[in-house]
Amino acid sequence: MKKFTISTTHPYDVIVGRDIIQDSGKFIAERFSKCKACVITDSEVNTLYADQVVESLKQEGFTTTRVIFPNGEHSKSLNTYAKILEALAEDFFTRTDIIVAVGGGIVGDIAGFAAATYLRGISYVQITTTYLSAIDSSVGGKTSINLLGGKNLVGAYWQPSLVICDYGTFDTLSPEYILEGKAEAAKSAFVSDANLIPYIQQDDFHHVVERCISIKKSIVEADELDTGLRQLLNFGHTIGHGIEKLSAFTVTHGQAVAKGMVVETKAAYALGLTSTDISAEISSILEGLGFDLSVDYSSDDLYRYALTDKKIYGDKITVVVPEAIGKCKLLKIPMSDLHEFIRLGME
Repeated sequence: MKKFTISTTHPYDVIVGRDIIQDSGKFIAERFSKCKACVITDSEVNTLYADQVVESLKQEGFTTTRVIFPNGEHSKSLNTYAKILEALAEDFFTRTDIIVAVGGGIVGDIAGFAAATYLRGISYVQITTTYLSAIDSSVGGKTSINLLGGKNLVGAYWQPSLVICDYGTFDTLSPEYILEGKAEAAKSAFVSDANLIPYIQQDDFHHVVERCISIKKSIVEADELDTGLRQLLNFGHTIGHGIEKLSAFTVTHGQAVAKGMVVETKAAYALGLTSTDISAEISSILEGLGFDLSVDYSSDDLYRYALTDKKIYGDKITVVVPEAIGKCKLLKIPMSDLHEFIRLGME
């Protein structure tokens, strides 16, 4: 077991290990006095792990309630968010009570947003059960829900009080969900550490999870509110989020980000933002991991969606420019160049 301390405005620990989810109540009791704990999860994770968490919490003297919503991106909505808030109010939760999110990124994002906004903010714990959320969304305090107009358009920065990552839960993930995690792990490698790639290829979850958390820790501590360096972690997401939305989320987040990283790498070289074209190398690595990199949407469609990108400031957008595997930089380009950027990346 390993512990990371994330030194943000409100510092917290990330506990990483195998077969530790049954001890989650003990870890939470080290951080919180006995109180009410609302366990928020989805319909699939509920049948796998929620009972273990609830029982562990009860053994430590916590009073538990539970909110369950259907698995899937469509649940990351205003309706689900409202359901959680109403449940908290009905059970008379106060600022001394906590939310415990048990699941992947969707559960963590919406539970975290509920925590950020209920009573103007209560504490929450992330217990992550997917490869993707373990190395990405569970750390850093980004919370969000989707609107009909796009992904993650409503949210808040609200750091968790504790993150528990049991990579033994990956044993119950389908190959598709493992691939989701590989996309974000590859992103971390492309942005920060080329030496990570062999470990991703070998499914060395222990090493990959700890290294990715270490990378994200250093970036988040340097730029908690995503105004500069942290935007490197959005590599592939400007295009990827558009692909997700245009596919009605039949193309999953990891698959879409993999496609987006290739498009954005090609675009950066074609637009002259870098003198090195590493798109073939990135494509080879991603295809070797099992990704289909074809894009079935037009540059016009992707451009329209990209107009909602959160990296737009005034008349410029920040793009991630890969210079080598493990080294990327951020550049601002005029919004007037964005359509051409996407078109060149699609060629």
